[in-house]
Amino acid sequence: MSPLEAGRMLDDTLLDDPAALQRADRQHALLALAGAGARIRTAVRLAEEAGLASLRPEGRPRTVLVAGHGSGLVAAEVLAAVAVPSCQVVPLGPSEATPGAPDSLAAGLVWQLPGWAGPLDLLVVGSDAGVGSGLVRLAEQAYARGCAIAVIAPAGSPLAEAALQVRALLLPFVASAVEPGEQPDDEPDLPAEDPGALWAYLAPLIALADRIGAAQLPVGSLQAAADRLDEVAVRCRPDAAAYLNPAKGLAAQLSGTVPLVWADGPVPNAAATRFAGMLADRAGLPALPGPLPRTLTAHRGMFVGHLGGGADPDDFFRDRVDEPEPLQLQVVLLRHTPGRPADADPGFAVSRARRLADAHDVRLTEFTSTLDDPLQALAELTGPTDFAAVYLGLAR
Repeated sequence: MSPLEAGRMLDDTLLDDPAALQRADRQHALLALAGAGARIRTAVRLAEEAGLASLRPEGRPRTVLVAGHGSGLVAAEVLAAVAVPSCQVVPLGPSEATPGAPDSLAAGLVWQLPGWAGPLDLLVVGSDAGVGSGLVRLAEQAYARGCAIAVIAPAGSPLAEAALQVRALLLPFVASAVEPGEQPDDEPDLPAEDPGALWAYLAPLIALADRIGAAQLPVGSLQAAADRLDEVAVRCRPDAAAYLNPAKGLAAQLSGTVPLVWADGPVPNAAATRFAGMLADRAGLPALPGPLPRTLTAHRGMFVGHLGGGADPDDFFRDRVDEPEPLQLQVVLLRHTPGRPADADPGFAVSRARRLADAHDVRLTEFTSTLDDPLQALAELTGPTDFAAVYLGLAR
């Protein structure tokens, strides 16, 4: 069996064997996802104790810049989706890496503050480990420019210590209560990210944005999102049968496919970015995320190529014994329809997406949240897709 074939095979029996899943999950990713709701509650409490509750802002910032990488940038995308129109949110990823970094690639990353950033703007710097001289230098640069600064980092970390020097508001990053377990050593300087880190970043970031008027959310939105994540964890738990577990069902559908993750709305777009990242990190599977209707033209060519469901299924000359089954497209459509039932008029973009998939015999799976609260909707969309990415990685 070739490595390509082995990488695409799915062990269906593993998905319905909770004990086997537990043995396979040597990094305890499923437990980490199940604890996401608890991390939100802890993060909100610690943020209030750290000074957020007593913060008296004089006005909302012109721009909120959110610097980090991985889940920290996805959290910035979520904030951009829920921010008030008068406040711009700019995710700030690393611009380069310093060669020959002593510890790891992450320690050598470099960030650059935009030239226009100044006293009217807020910089939020986030790191799950609280290390990296690049983020420290960015905070120092922002301090010299007169920016307001907030830092999300573990207490006692180098970045937390630097926050004191630049008079930043320090919001603790809540680490997972689950032991990380066995870590692969194939890429020691690029370890797999904690799968629950998104909400550990997002909780203090959203709480801060809500406090300063950069986002307007329902009262108790973060706590309600935590409750939603708890509910998802119950539905997607390892001992729930595959035919009742939406995450296991999606994992089985994704095996042997090239996923196209399409989003209908700003919150689903952030969830699509998150899902593609989780598939790459946890299942080693490349996926193409993007918003509708742009993806209809950007991805159209793949439907008529070799990946389309109807691409020469009866090719007489194909060797069915020696060749593996061809890869197929799989569309995962994430939707947010606040205040409307999922089967209401879907609009042009969703209707066209369904017709495109149907015309080319490509399977399309939809996940829709009808909740008004965007954070609860995010929890409903990212919860099962996060679990699906982990299940797929374990079963492969």
